Amino acid sequence: MRVAYSKWIPGQSQTAEDRLKQLVDLFSQLLLTASGDVDEVLEWMRYLDEQYKIFGPDMTLDMFKDELKRMGLIEEDENALVKPTNKAIQNIRRDALLEMFRSLRKSPSGAHDTPHTGSGIERTQNTKPYNFGDQSSNIDFTQTFLNAQKRALRETSPISPLSQQGEGVGGEVPNLSEEDIEIYETEHQTSCATVLMIDISHSMILYGEDRITPAKKVALALSELIKTKFPKDQLYVVTFGDEAKLITVSELPFLEVGPFHTNTKAGLRLARQLLKRSGNVNKQIFMVTDGKPSAMFDDAGRLYKNSFGLDPKIVNKTLDEALACRREKITISTFMVARDPYLIGFVEELTKSNQGRAYYSGLNDLGQFVFVDYVRNRKKKFRAD
Repeated sequence: MRVAYSKWIPGQSQTAEDRLKQLVDLFSQLLLTASGDVDEVLEWMRYLDEQYKIFGPDMTLDMFKDELKRMGLIEEDENALVKPTNKAIQNIRRDALLEMFRSLRKSPSGAHDTPHTGSGIERTQNTKPYNFGDQSSNIDFTQTFLNAQKRALRETSPISPLSQQGEGVGGEVPNLSEEDIEIYETEHQTSCATVLMIDISHSMILYGEDRITPAKKVALALSELIKTKFPKDQLYVVTFGDEAKLITVSELPFLEVGPFHTNTKAGLRLARQLLKRSGNVNKQIFMVTDGKPSAMFDDAGRLYKNSFGLDPKIVNKTLDEALACRREKITISTFMVARDPYLIGFVEELTKSNQGRAYYSGLNDLGQFVFVDYVRNRKKKFRAD
């Protein structure tokens, strides 16, 4: 019997479910880029289908739209406008987190472990004698029982039933003493309050380069990380253009760049106020920006702007905020997504004032930098003065 094999072509063996999943993933990616505008995303997908037949022979755009409704990813409001659901936003956060972790060279451990042992909740393989106040749930019962047997053996004659039967003195389980108790050491874990500052000045989409979408993706992934892995941590998202504003995580996918200057001072000031109110000992700021500070509010509350070079008046007031953060033990990590000499010069001064960190990050690896730094920062033991 002869069997004829045809050449395998990637994609031809794809099931309808596989194709639908890929289309939904594409929809989620485009939804983030389009700031939550479902109609715009569907128009993009219509164009892609005309050019590349992304829906295949058995599906149309209308059928795909019906599938999105069935899956609970889009809905119509009272004005018949189509908008993404909370489930769609949650999927974007989850996908962003998975994408970031896939790009990391070393995966985080999943907890804010420090190199110090302490009163945390994660056990290590090491044990130590019990001290008053240690949690009874961390008792190593096997080692504790062995300690009791050894003590009983020491307290009896060398010719002991224990040595012959492998049991307690006289064939009974020895009485337990406090000195016998052995407990597992635990890793000291910290919680942290973090402000993620996102530049929404006009330069974030200038010259046709989309810098805001990667920044939003990082913020969404970071929020999902904290929600699922570090529920005791606090995350604030602050946007800064002409002014600084606290936004919710649910607003992130709809974030858009405006015709704004870069008021870095206002962003740092709001971030510092939020961290101070958080009451957390461990505080940090992640600032994603592509431009030098070019605006600030003066003493009268008026917006002072200067887009040319580094204005000493604006720069000095911004560095004052960085210094205030340092005094309050707030570390600033700046992620530059541009190589503007003015930006680099300013960030060097800001980093020196705050004793923080600065990174140049391409748009493709921004998430790697932020996530590695976020997890690494938790491996320090902080003490309140």
